[in-house]
Amino acid sequence: MSFVPVAEDSDFPIHNLPYGVFSTRGNPRPRIGVAIGDQILDLSVIKHLFTGPILSGHQDVFDKPTLNSFMGLGQAAWKEARAFLQNLLSASQARLRDDVELRQRAFTSQASATMYLPAAIGDYTDFYSSRHHATNVGVMFRGKENALMPNWLHLPVGYHGRASSVVVSGTPIRRPLGQMRPDDSKPPVYGACKLLDFELEMAFFVGPGNKLGEPIPISKAHEHIFGMVLMNDWSARDIQKWEYVPLGPFLGKSFGTTISPWVVPMDALMPFALPNPDQDPKPLPYLCHDQPYTFDINLSVALKGEGMSQAATICRSNFKYMYWTMLQQLTHHSVNGCNLQPGDLLASGTISGPEPESFGCMLELSWRGTKAVELGNGQTRKFLLDGDEVIMTVVIAVLIIIDVFFQNPLLRRPIILTPSFFKKKKKMHIISKILFFIYFNDCTGSLLLCTSFL
Repeated sequence: MSFVPVAEDSDFPIHNLPYGVFSTRGNPRPRIGVAIGDQILDLSVIKHLFTGPILSGHQDVFDKPTLNSFMGLGQAAWKEARAFLQNLLSASQARLRDDVELRQRAFTSQASATMYLPAAIGDYTDFYSSRHHATNVGVMFRGKENALMPNWLHLPVGYHGRASSVVVSGTPIRRPLGQMRPDDSKPPVYGACKLLDFELEMAFFVGPGNKLGEPIPISKAHEHIFGMVLMNDWSARDIQKWEYVPLGPFLGKSFGTTISPWVVPMDALMPFALPNPDQDPKPLPYLCHDQPYTFDINLSVALKGEGMSQAATICRSNFKYMYWTMLQQLTHHSVNGCNLQPGDLLASGTISGPEPESFGCMLELSWRGTKAVELGNGQTRKFLLDGDEVIMTVVIAVLIIIDVFFQNPLLRRPIILTPSFFKKKKKMHIISKILFFIYFNDCTGSLLLCTSFL
């Protein structure tokens, strides 16, 4: 628990602590902070407190206008920073809690802050790693028998995107102009895109890079992944359809890509790791890892048109549906010797699930424009209209921190409860959704008693 007030439904408890770059009216200089509750902790103000074995010599990284330098320090530095911040912000630690003057300088309300891209993005790659999405699109354009291209089950397909047009959430996107050919029997025309779409994605930032010509083995890939953001890969479907053969997306994608301002560190996501779906055929050896995992991250998309008082949820999906893992994506990206750098952005591709309501773009939801998506109040959509607001949300199961007592005191350990934990402990009766003690009669975990703590 933190001394900073955190609402029960906050996205930013002490177990999260995502990094971002912000400024305020009183101090317009972009700087690094972490989100806690509805506040931002300014790391440039407390940089002198980072006195651990690694960060004591790199306090200046928290004075930068981007996270690139911190990303480049590597996994040991990230873990040191996270452990220090969680301790500093805990209710039992007086260092910042009781220093009124320092607290006044160090904390800023999120509502009064302006957010920026968290990193200077040198390169951006978008993958195509959802089997459900790839199959649906293939069926639409090539038929059921040729839904997946021959290479899709053997490697994580991707393309090199445009880094300069990656923008932070809240930046308006203008409907793009370009060439399209709506009627295959007639010449192409020039004009505004008529089939504007969103794509529900997540992306990760690269930490330390690799030298040109030196691939990153999959056993080391996790050391190069700093954290994740939510992403909307805006897509002009009519422009894309006319231009993409034979070299892939170009103007249909490069007009704008939106990411969330907060980067969630991988350590905050690990409690939600679960086994990756089986891959058949088995990938080539360089893409096989000992512990293939993905993450149980619920995602939703809501759309609010002009004149609508409330946004309508049109998609509910989950990151666990991805076929290729982030480790495989990063390893494949570097296998030819391509050098990655701190701050590079690698995206998942559209996140679609097995059911129609889990499809992650309008192309699928409207099935290539053949059916309307209901928004309520008589409004429908097949693709996006001017003035539409697309709202993407991440919902991860509420973390409940408990102490577990076994008869053998050596087995006492803190754990984090997730949905999968409760499925295994079917006899458990929850009487507090915040914090409670559970007693087990032996190390097999059979339940004896559950009593409220708060």
